[in-house]
Amino acid sequence: MNLRLLGIFLLISSWCFSQKKITYYADVAPILQNNCVECHHVGGIGPFPLTTYENVAKRAKFIAKVTDSRYMPPFRADLSFQRYANERGLTAEEINTIGEWVKQGAKPGKVSKKSIAEKRAGKLEPTLVGTSWLEFDMANSYEVKGTGKEDFRYFNLPTHLEKDVYVKAIEFKVGNRKVLHHSRLMTDTTRTMRGIDGMAEADPRVAEFQKTPLEEQFLYGWVPGNDRIDFPRGTAKRIRAGTDLLLNMHYAPSSIDEQDRSGVRFYLTDSASVEREVRTLTLTESDITNQPFVLPAETKPTFYMSYGPTQQDVSLISVLPHMHFLGKTFRAFAITAGGELIPLVKIDEWDYNWQMTYQFRELLHLPRGSTIIAEATYDNTSQNPENPNQPAREVTYGWDSTSEMMNLVLYYVPAREGDTKK
Repeated sequence: MNLRLLGIFLLISSWCFSQKKITYYADVAPILQNNCVECHHVGGIGPFPLTTYENVAKRAKFIAKVTDSRYMPPFRADLSFQRYANERGLTAEEINTIGEWVKQGAKPGKVSKKSIAEKRAGKLEPTLVGTSWLEFDMANSYEVKGTGKEDFRYFNLPTHLEKDVYVKAIEFKVGNRKVLHHSRLMTDTTRTMRGIDGMAEADPRVAEFQKTPLEEQFLYGWVPGNDRIDFPRGTAKRIRAGTDLLLNMHYAPSSIDEQDRSGVRFYLTDSASVEREVRTLTLTESDITNQPFVLPAETKPTFYMSYGPTQQDVSLISVLPHMHFLGKTFRAFAITAGGELIPLVKIDEWDYNWQMTYQFRELLHLPRGSTIIAEATYDNTSQNPENPNQPAREVTYGWDSTSEMMNLVLYYVPAREGDTKK
């Protein structure tokens, strides 16, 4: 009887939903503004804008299809494995709204100023109001040649900081969204990396620079939709005096010459308000247990990393996995001394173009004595359409995108009573 009543209720709910008049301005535009236009606007990284009714209506069926399949908006982490504060994706109700709008003929509805307001994430203007900040930009504009080819390049941004500063949020300043696809931010305290400024990834001199131990190998990674990372209240990242920032930039192919001058913004907090300093744990290729990190041609190898047991209780803030084009899957988790499994991140379809810092919904407690484990699979065959080397050749470690990497970057703070324990 209860199942019958439930079925009737669901049938009535579905019928009521289908009878509601769904319009673009009242129902669909807010969904797109909150989830899509940060990439899909004029000059954005998306292949077409979705900021007007005309833009959307002519692609209505396509939009309904890619949202219903959850292909868009992109979010690669498996949410059945772990949940995050910065999740991207549409709810079932939002997907149904778009689908029903298309079924009803994709009507525009009544226009209002509020409904047509365009959301723009990652503007050059500060997005975190009421706080002080420091900005560091590329020394000069860089010209991306209109050759139709991808461009991978390094830039050095000296901070000239006279004292340590504490950063509560990091934001990337996108100079030209038409061509900038993603960026990786690193830090160097030796000040010996300044000669890399403007150098292409393929330049053989890069190999010498990458021998320098970096203070932060992966401080922050920017992709469209990953514009700012905020650290929990009472925590902050310390940037040491004299630090140089390193940007590893990926420019998308362009048919015309374009200019870019991007940068980084650090939102500051007073040292007195910092109860715990944010630290970074980076698992690298040296943590791989089945060495050597070599991918022979025409193979699909799997590598494993292990770190631990940990020497203190910590609380994890976020996790960021990193590989290049040959990466296929990535999974990371921790195992406590008592045998409990703590999921960190799982990506079944790796996408080099969509790498994110996944921020946990709450601080994730990692007890002392835990071991962090990561496993990654690669496809170094000529049949892999993402393989930058055709035909396939042996690949090993390197910063350039035609080589490979396996990193796991964790932001954490020392644990204390009151942190969420899982």
